Amino acid sequence: MSAGLRSGQVAEAAGVNVQTLRYYERRGLLTEPERSNGGHRLYGEDAVTVLRVIKAAQRLGFTLEEVAELLEAGRHRHGRPVPGLQDRAAAKLAEVDAKIADLTTIRTALAAAVEAGCDDLTACAGSSCCPIPFTDLAKERHAGPCC
Repeated sequence: MSAGLRSGQVAEAAGVNVQTLRYYERRGLLTEPERSNGGHRLYGEDAVTVLRVIKAAQRLGFTLEEVAELLEAGRHRHGRPVPGLQDRAAAKLAEVDAKIADLTTIRTALAAAVEAGCDDLTACAGSSCCPIPFTDLAKERHAGPCC
């Protein structure tokens, strides 16, 4: 049997804990490792790379299910480009852009509330000059100081 890395070594090298490693194995994100004569899991060097790819993809906003699909497609590509990766990345980029637009709208409303000195949401909501668009947060309102 070839030498391999034990669970703790793989987890440490990839920057995850052993429970995460085992969870990814159960989910099928990592292939089941060989076992030593003593029953210890022995992973190949590629396990560290796969774990790093999983964590990086998660940081980019992909769900574990999406990561699993991408990994599975990669395992079956046999040296050919993976169809759909560009589409998935473009779709994720569109999601991020939409979130940024939403957060920008929220930030604008909160900054207006801070600038207006709003201290009481209930009193502010009842005021015609309230800068927080309670009925439609996406609609921009420009109001002067109130509250």
